[in-house]
Amino acid sequence: MKQLLMLAISLAGLFAYAQNTYSGKIINENNQPLIGATIQSKTNLNNAVISDGNGNFKISLQNKAIVIVKFIGFTTVEKTLSELNTIIKLTENDEVLQEVVVSASRETQQRKEVPASISVVSAKDIAETKALGIDQLVNDVPGVMMSTSRAASNEQHMMSVRSPISTKSLFLYVEDGLPIRPTAVFNHNALLEMNDVAFSRVEVLKGPASSIYGSEAIGGSFNFLTKNPTRDFSGGIGFQINDMGIKRYDIEVSQYAGENIGFYLGAQYIQRKDGPIQHSDYEKFALTFKNVNHIFPTLNWINAFNLIDYRSDMSGSLSESDYTGGNYESDQTFTERVALAFRYRSTFDKRWNDKNKTAFSFVFRKNDMDQNPSYRVRQGRDRMTRQLTGFGTGEINSNGFTSYVGLIQHKIDFDFANSSLIIGATADFSPQRYQAETIDVIVNTETGQNIDFTLNEGDFILNYKADIFNYAGYFQYEINPVDALKLTAALRYDGFQYDYNNLATSVGGPKDSKNSYTNVSPKLGANYNFSNNLGIYANFSNGFTPPQTSSLYRNSLVGVGGDVFDLKPSNYNNFEVGSYFNISNKLKADVALYLLDGDNTLITLRDENDEFFNANAGKTRSYGIEYGIKYTPIEELSISHNGSFAKHRYEEFFAKSGNTLFDLSDTDRETAPLLLGTSKIVYKPNGIKNLLLSVTHELVGKYNTSFENQIDNEDGTFGTATYKGHNIFNVLVSYRFKHFEVWGHALNIFDDLYSSRASYNRFSSQNSYSIGNPRAFHFGVKYKF
Repeated sequence: MKQLLMLAISLAGLFAYAQNTYSGKIINENNQPLIGATIQSKTNLNNAVISDGNGNFKISLQNKAIVIVKFIGFTTVEKTLSELNTIIKLTENDEVLQEVVVSASRETQQRKEVPASISVVSAKDIAETKALGIDQLVNDVPGVMMSTSRAASNEQHMMSVRSPISTKSLFLYVEDGLPIRPTAVFNHNALLEMNDVAFSRVEVLKGPASSIYGSEAIGGSFNFLTKNPTRDFSGGIGFQINDMGIKRYDIEVSQYAGENIGFYLGAQYIQRKDGPIQHSDYEKFALTFKNVNHIFPTLNWINAFNLIDYRSDMSGSLSESDYTGGNYESDQTFTERVALAFRYRSTFDKRWNDKNKTAFSFVFRKNDMDQNPSYRVRQGRDRMTRQLTGFGTGEINSNGFTSYVGLIQHKIDFDFANSSLIIGATADFSPQRYQAETIDVIVNTETGQNIDFTLNEGDFILNYKADIFNYAGYFQYEINPVDALKLTAALRYDGFQYDYNNLATSVGGPKDSKNSYTNVSPKLGANYNFSNNLGIYANFSNGFTPPQTSSLYRNSLVGVGGDVFDLKPSNYNNFEVGSYFNISNKLKADVALYLLDGDNTLITLRDENDEFFNANAGKTRSYGIEYGIKYTPIEELSISHNGSFAKHRYEEFFAKSGNTLFDLSDTDRETAPLLLGTSKIVYKPNGIKNLLLSVTHELVGKYNTSFENQIDNEDGTFGTATYKGHNIFNVLVSYRFKHFEVWGHALNIFDDLYSSRASYNRFSSQNSYSIGNPRAFHFGVKYKF
């Protein structure tokens, strides 16, 4: 017995001797800590820890002190730990399939794991582009066209991704993975409520992403990821000016206060005054503040808020004669848009161990937008002569909402076949207040300008409150049955409840109503990666969007006190195959072929009184190819082209005009370019360090501005109005010297006449145009500290 006891004591001592605790720190090539890296025992893969908010770790090992260190987007290494604090430096993996993305599942993934078309505008791209606005960033993505007039639009925009250029809710705009606006509240101009100073990168996930994000993620979802605090004090002050009347001031400050608390502040003020287009002044102040707290090695708490204060003239579009004649005098003199937006986000990110993590986010939004909108002004004309009467109509409206949002998501990694499960739930309660009153407009019959107005107080077009509640649950499962193959399956259930209360029952708007919608969105996908430089994928995904409150309760077919017009949710099925490859880091390419079928697609029409109303369009079909190619023949030179070739069709659609029913089935949709493309040549001469020269070509192909055969040629034939498209060239020169950066843009260097969007007005029997910009020069300087 005594001998057995001595043996047990000896074994215990031997075990204690073999069990040692090692510490270290994981950093990148810039000596910045990497948070959440996995440090795993080579001899016991179940023994693993993660690095904390400062990159530090501790791990107990038996026998050999060899660990495997992994961090997504970086090359995996093996390292023998020493008894002293071991510093482990990881290098970024530049193989194309190792590119890191987060938008497909709200979790960090490699590109090769995402069975969808996803593009990244990196921090390097943002720094080198010196973009004038968000459009110059996202339009570098294949198949994306953010349509905005740099001369007049003041950041107001339309979008096209796998769809015609429109203001429809087919695109979801999110910030750090959370939607900027709630479902059912008009969101197409949400990007003017962004602060692009604070962007660290932008990810565009094309095609329906409803299985994770819910409604409105149809053509694509845009995820704007904000900057994190830097360990050391950093920041900068910038100033920009151009001959389109714009001045812009930027400031950024960032630092960690101690080991565990970091702060970032980024702000901008931008103003246009006396631009080339009359009545196009605007000003905007945007501020982003972000605080990161590493409470424990496995618990992070992130707080961020944005404040946007925006006011803009609304110049409206130009007539055919003014557009072609170079007359940029706006018909508007008083129309405007004013927006005040505040967003607060608080996120707890908890890692339970190396296989389980949970994120919980709370979001508060408060948004107020007041308008005297140019697109609602109607000039009176004599029915016989079509001459101006000197009078017109319009409106002043106000739209506000407050949102309370909760989202929880948990991820589990399994030992079996490198599989993982994401489960989540979200709830969004957004009370909305909307009011619109009529105005009488005075029109100068000689110039055609709207020169004054009178508010008809109490003459409500609409005056309502609506409680909007969206709740959802979802899951996504991924598995590698073999190393090269990744399978993904996802499903989401959404419920919507709108509680509409008409506050002007005898004056305007339909009667009180409660409207409910539900949807189930599946997704199936597969990736097969032949190597670290070549992969293919395929997916089926479903997307949907319920009617917005403005579509339901403002539809002009609804009489005062009538029943809410029966608009149906739009539903889309997407089928897609694609490939991505890299040849010796000289040639990189990404290509996707897709087919997007829409059912009950929502479109905007005009009635006999030239008033807009919404209708379901039956069945639509969009199909095409998106492609991105980048060739780097030598280190100093890169040549890239991102583009798309697509068709957008009405499959089944009947439009009513007066008492006439038109069959538009099997016709091309309007404002749907066949070709889109951005080509860029970037040259960085080795002989002049930090000098960059680039030339960019923007291509928009020809498209219909009217329905097919909508125009009566009065000779027994019918025609279609079109816009011929455009080709625009821009040049950029930038230079960095010590702490200073200076740059200059030459826009539209050949001074071509072009429109950011053209549409047909059947009442004036001509196209109307949103002017692009004439030849212009833009200069900027920034001091970094």
